[in-house]
Amino acid sequence: IMPRSKEIQEQMRTEVIEIYQSGKGYKAISKALGLQRTTVRAIIHKWQKHGTVVNLPRSGRPTKITPRAQRRLIREVTKDPRTTSKELQASLASIKVSVHDSTIRKRLGKNGLHGRFPRRKPLLSKKNIRARLNFAKKHLNDCQDFWENTLWTDETKVELFGRQMSRYIWRKRNTAFQKKNIIPTVKYGGGSVMVWGCFAASGPGRLAVIDGTMNSTVYQKILKENVRPSVRQLKLKRSWVLQQDNDPKHTSKSTSEWLKKNKMKTLEWPSQSPDLNPIEMLWHDLKKAVHARKPSNKAELQQFCKDEWAKIPPERCKRLIASYRKRLIAVIAAKGGPTSCEVQGEITFSHRAM
Repeated sequence: IMPRSKEIQEQMRTEVIEIYQSGKGYKAISKALGLQRTTVRAIIHKWQKHGTVVNLPRSGRPTKITPRAQRRLIREVTKDPRTTSKELQASLASIKVSVHDSTIRKRLGKNGLHGRFPRRKPLLSKKNIRARLNFAKKHLNDCQDFWENTLWTDETKVELFGRQMSRYIWRKRNTAFQKKNIIPTVKYGGGSVMVWGCFAASGPGRLAVIDGTMNSTVYQKILKENVRPSVRQLKLKRSWVLQQDNDPKHTSKSTSEWLKKNKMKTLEWPSQSPDLNPIEMLWHDLKKAVHARKPSNKAELQQFCKDEWAKIPPERCKRLIASYRKRLIAVIAAKGGPTSCEVQGEITFSHRAM
């Protein structure tokens, strides 16, 4: 059967309407003109809706992704968010829908599903989840005075070069290797410093640079030299509590005995819970400020860390503790799972696992 020209098609559609207006039904029109009954019905429905049988202008090329294919896409990425657009492309090909992977990404975007880098969070076991939930419920109704008299502590690594620097730049073509457009890298990271810090609602406490590898003995020395001076500096009450995470150096037998001997009461802490420690926000502030000063060697890096830590405004610390109950509520709402409380800024820092 030879394909009909546009003029013949339009004439045929006009004849369908004329016969329909004369009172004939779909079956009679189909027989008279040699058309499928479904074609006759479609022509008449179009005429009834638009008052014409000519081809109307379209907004663009009709999508190749059918409603069925769209449901398939949404179902697959909901089941496994790590499914790639190439894998989805192959999946649609199996139902004879051939589209470019960019088309798939656009269609998912229109349905509110966008490609994003996954957030990095500590791996939580069932035991961790249960402990986090119990901690949040136990302390949910603690008075604000309790949190204001807690000395929050932690360690973190600050790198001289590496991933902590900006990942994106604006540059012209053929200027990729100009000095201003590269991030300098040095073998083995180019140096870093490990620091221990503490703070309370009244402001930042002391910051100590850790020389070499930290073990239980080194940790106890840091506590001895920095905790009580910080408690006095921050004017904490006699009922103050020391917060520390469950790093083996913090919970070793010798450290536990040292804490007991020195009458330091510690806050029972759930493992894998950096989102419950507001000092994480201060680490973010510190690293951002330090790298803005562009340290060129390890000595400068250490000095800048001390300088910038001392500059942290007491008001910033006060706000973090004033909103601490919200962290507990977030953990309860997540049923002990990960929350959005831990800082996730544009700058990615190398931070040891809690």
